Amino acid sequence: MGAYSDFYRRSVDDAEAFWAEQANLIDWQTPPRQILDASRPPFANWFVGGTTNLCHNAVDRHLAARGDQPALIFVSTETGVERSYSFAELHAEVQRVAASLIELGVGQGDRVLIYMPMIPEAAFAMLACARIGAIHCVVFGGFASGSLASRIEDAEPKVVVSADAGSRGGKVLAYKPLLDEAIRLSKHKPASVLLADRGLAAMELVAGRDHLMAALARKHLNAVVPCVWLESTAISYTIYTSGTTGRPKGVQRDTGGYAVALAASMQHIFDGRAGETYFSTSDIGWVVGHSYIVYGPLIAGMATLMYEGLPTQGLDRQPDGGIWWRLVEKYKVTVMFSAPTAVRVLKKQDPALLKKYDLSSLRALFLAGEPLDEPTARWISDGLGVPIIDNYWQTESGWPIITIANGVEKKPSKFGSPGVPMYGWRVKILHESTGEELTAPNQKGVVVIEGPTPPGFMQTVWRDDARFVNTYWNSIPGRMVYSTFDWGIRDEDGYFYILGRTDDVINVAGHRLGTREIEESISGHADVAEVAVVGVADPLKGQVAMAFVVPKSGHAATDADAALKLEGEIMKRVADQLGALARPARVRFVTALPKTRSGKLLRRAIQAVCEQRDPGDLTTIDDPASLQQIRQSMTP
Repeated sequence: MGAYSDFYRRSVDDAEAFWAEQANLIDWQTPPRQILDASRPPFANWFVGGTTNLCHNAVDRHLAARGDQPALIFVSTETGVERSYSFAELHAEVQRVAASLIELGVGQGDRVLIYMPMIPEAAFAMLACARIGAIHCVVFGGFASGSLASRIEDAEPKVVVSADAGSRGGKVLAYKPLLDEAIRLSKHKPASVLLADRGLAAMELVAGRDHLMAALARKHLNAVVPCVWLESTAISYTIYTSGTTGRPKGVQRDTGGYAVALAASMQHIFDGRAGETYFSTSDIGWVVGHSYIVYGPLIAGMATLMYEGLPTQGLDRQPDGGIWWRLVEKYKVTVMFSAPTAVRVLKKQDPALLKKYDLSSLRALFLAGEPLDEPTARWISDGLGVPIIDNYWQTESGWPIITIANGVEKKPSKFGSPGVPMYGWRVKILHESTGEELTAPNQKGVVVIEGPTPPGFMQTVWRDDARFVNTYWNSIPGRMVYSTFDWGIRDEDGYFYILGRTDDVINVAGHRLGTREIEESISGHADVAEVAVVGVADPLKGQVAMAFVVPKSGHAATDADAALKLEGEIMKRVADQLGALARPARVRFVTALPKTRSGKLLRRAIQAVCEQRDPGDLTTIDDPASLQQIRQSMTP
C-alpha cells in the first residue's frame, strides 16, 4: 500500500478520491452520487445520495460466508455467564428486538434511549435500532436519575430499553428505580419501557408502559425484519459527551460516513481480520463501546468480546488479576483495546500473570481514553511483548485522530505519544491567542483540526447547530477550526504529545503548566502507582499544583515518616525535571483516586474538594470513598 506518509498525503490532498475507495469497504444499497458536500462549513456531508444500513454491514452481509462463526462473545464475571452468539444467532436476536420495538411504535427517525449494563441485549437493542432506522441514544448504565432525566428530555425517546440491574464488583445496582425516578423528573414521558430481567433485582412494572423483553421476543421468535436503507447522512445515533455540565450536549453521528470510517479503521489502524476476535474492555455507554465493541469489529467480520466485570475478578467471582489474559488465550484474541487506568490497576497484580497464559494470538494492545504515561506503557509492553499502541480521539471524532496505522505501514510507537495524525485528519497546532500555526518541533499550542472533517466525525450537536459551531469552531481567534481543547506538541519526527486539557492548565504566578507534564514526572518515581495533579486556587500565586499519589508500597498512605520521605523525593524529582515552578505545593498519599466507572480520573471533583467547593454531579464515580479520602487528606 506504500508508505504511510504517501497514504496520509493522499487522504488530505485528494480526499474525495481517497474516501471513494474506502467506501468500497462497506455494502451500499444505492451508491453515493457525491462523495463530499462541504458547501456549508464547518458542516461536512459524506457519501451524499448513497443508501446503506449499519446493521446490514455489521450482521447480514456476513451470514453467507461466516453465519456459523462467533459474532458476539459475552463474558460476565459478575454473574458467571459465558455465552457465544454466531452471526446467524445474532441476526435472529436482533430481529426479535427490532420486531418488539416496531410493536411498541418505533419507526424510522424515532429515538430509543438505551440504559443498560454490559449484556448482549444492549448490543441487540443498538443493532435493532440501526436495522429499522431508529436513532439510539445510549446512556451509561447506572447514571443517576437527575442526569438520566436530562438526557430523556433532550432525546425525547419513544421507548427506553433498560434492565432490572447491573452489577460491579459483586454489588448489584438496581436500574429500574433510577429509571422510574428519571421518567418522573423528565418533562418528556416515553410511551414504553422495554426491560431485560436478569433476576438480579425485583422490578415493579408500570401497567401499560413497561414490557419484558423476553416476553415480547417470544412473540417474535421467527421475526423477519428487513433492514431500512437509510441515506448516508441520516442520523444513526446520539451520544452525550462525558463531563458535560449544564444542558446535555448530544454528539450526533451519521450512518454512511460512520460505517466507512469504522471499516477503514479496522483495516488500516487495528489490522483486524474477519474470523478473528476483538476484545475491547470499554462500555457501550461510551463512544469506544459504540465504535469498537459493537459496530467496528462486526463490520470487519470479527467476533467481538463483550465483558461485564472488573479486570481483577474471575468467573467464579474470586480474585483473578489474570482474567483478561485468560480470555485472550481462550478466545484467541488478536486485537485488544483498553484504557491506561485499567493497566495501572493490573500493575498492582502479580506480574507473573502476564506470562501465565498463551498470548501468542495477540498482535497489539491499543490504549485510549486518557494520556498514557511512559512508565505504564513500558511496564505493559515488557510484560506482554506485543506493540502497545496509544491512540488519541474523542466522543466527537468517533474514531482515532492520532495513533499508528500499522495496517498501512509498521511504525514504531514512542512512549508518551499516541503517534501521528491519521488519514483524513488535518491536525495542526495553533497558538491559543493569535491563531498562528506552530510548525517548529516542540512548540506548545492548542491541537486543532481543519475542516472538512473526515467521515465518522460528529455531524453537529443534536438539535443545536449554533452550539456546534460556537462550542467547537469559534474558540481560536480569526480561525474556523475545530478545537480539541487539548494542549499538544509535535516532535521533529511528526509524533504528537498531548499535554492535557486547555482548561486543565495550572497558572502559577503567570506561568502556564500542564497537569500532564507534572503527572508524567511524578509517575516515573519507582514507588508511584498512580498520580493525579490538579491546580488549586492560591491567594499569592493564583494557583498551585496539588498532587495525589497512590504509592506502590502503601506505607506512605499510612505512615507519616514514610509519607514525608516520599513527598520530598517526589518534589525534588519534579523540580529537577521541570523546574521549581512546577513542583507541587503538597503531595498527598491515598489508596485510591476517584474515577468514573469507565476509568477516567475525576480531576474536576478533586479540584473542587481541594477548594472546598461542591464537586457537582458524581453519578459516574466508581468508588465514593476515594473522594472522601481526598477530603480527609486535605484536613490539617
